[in-house]
Amino acid sequence: MEGTKKWVMLGTLVMVVAVSARVGWIYHERREAEKPVETPVVHVTDDQMVWLKKKHQTSLKDARELNGQTVWISAGGQMTAYPSTPTHVDYAGKGALLLGAEPLHVVNMIEQVAPKEGDRIPKGDHQVVMLFTRPTDTKQLLGVPVGYVEEGIYKFYLDEIFFYDDPHTLYKHWPKEVWAAVDQHKVIKGMNELQSQIALGQVSKSAGTTYGNRTVKYYNDGHPVNVTYVHDAATEVVAK
Repeated sequence: MEGTKKWVMLGTLVMVVAVSARVGWIYHERREAEKPVETPVVHVTDDQMVWLKKKHQTSLKDARELNGQTVWISAGGQMTAYPSTPTHVDYAGKGALLLGAEPLHVVNMIEQVAPKEGDRIPKGDHQVVMLFTRPTDTKQLLGVPVGYVEEGIYKFYLDEIFFYDDPHTLYKHWPKEVWAAVDQHKVIKGMNELQSQIALGQVSKSAGTTYGNRTVKYYNDGHPVNVTYVHDAATEVVAK
């Protein structure tokens, strides 16, 4: 009888210990759950805070809402414009490369069969061409493909090619000397990758994958420039 009593007491003790351990673990879990979760600090730059307007055009009528307005080149060094009449683009004429932040006055949007030569814009059944003038020559009408239509469905690249607001205003936090270099399509030490891209164009090749910490070779309309960045600031600029 005495032995049985001891075994019962021992079993009870084991049960108490197990329950206490379980209660303690539940308390620990709840305490851990109640601890505030540390949110990683994300550094947002002034450039990343800039809101770029998008219009998402889906018809020729949508695109023609830009008629009479000014747009600025975002895709610098990517698009070539050609002499035009109000109804036709002369792709056999001398082309002019469109440079970053360059203002263009939109005249009209027309449709035209794409040239046989390669172009950055798909050919489709017809291309949509934007007719425009430059502030430096308001009489010379030029045309640049900005989209295409295929089986009645339009696809536009206006949002990718242009700023709808003056980039000088969008990026007004950039120093005057930086904007002076951008407008002259040059890169000076201290400029970041975005500034250099607008200055020299988007046609480039990088020697690394870490944005802001690598060397980038800009084609620059046949006049290559190598720029090395450390912490997203140009430390070396070499014209090739």
